[in-house]
Amino acid sequence: MGSEYLKHVDSVDGSELRRLMDQYGDDVWKYAYALTKDREQAKDIAQEVFIKAHYSIHTFRGQSSIKTWLLAITRNLSLNYLSSSYFRRILLFGTVKPRQSTPSAESAYIGRQSASELWAIIMKLSNKLREVLVLDLEHDLSVQEMAALLRLPEGTVKSRLHRARKEVENELKGWGK
Repeated sequence: MGSEYLKHVDSVDGSELRRLMDQYGDDVWKYAYALTKDREQAKDIAQEVFIKAHYSIHTFRGQSSIKTWLLAITRNLSLNYLSSSYFRRILLFGTVKPRQSTPSAESAYIGRQSASELWAIIMKLSNKLREVLVLDLEHDLSVQEMAALLRLPEGTVKSRLHRARKEVENELKGWGK
C-alpha cells in the first residue's frame, strides 16, 4: 500500500488498516514512548494514531511517506498529551522513584555495554534532542524527513542530532552531566 495509492483514497477498509498497523505499529509505539516516557500512554497513543489515520486518510496528501505522516500524527498526539492538565497532575502528584546509588565501576562498565543502558541514556536527553535521535536511530528518517516532520530547518535538525550524539557519547565515557 504505497503513498501514491493512499493519496487518492477517501477511506481504508479493515484489512488495509491492519496492514498499516502491522507495518508501522512498532514505529508509532516506539516514537510515542520516546516522547512520553510512559509505556501505557504510548500504547494508548499508538491506538489513537491508527484510529485517527483511519478517519483522516483523505487528508494524506502524499507529500511525505506514510510512515512520516503516521509519525507526525504520533508527535501531535504525544505533545497534546504532554501539555494536557491530566499529564501535569500525574507528573505533579505521581510517585517519584528514588534515584539509585552510584553503581560500582564494574557494574557501570557492564551496564554501559548493554543496549538498555544506551536507551536509558537516550531517554534522559531533553525532548528536543531525544526526538531527533530516536527518529534517526530507531526510525531511520533522513534529515529532510525529520525537518518536515518537526517543521524545523534542516540545519536545526542537524545541530540537534550532533548535540544529542555528543551528549550520549559523553555519558558513555563517564563525562556526562
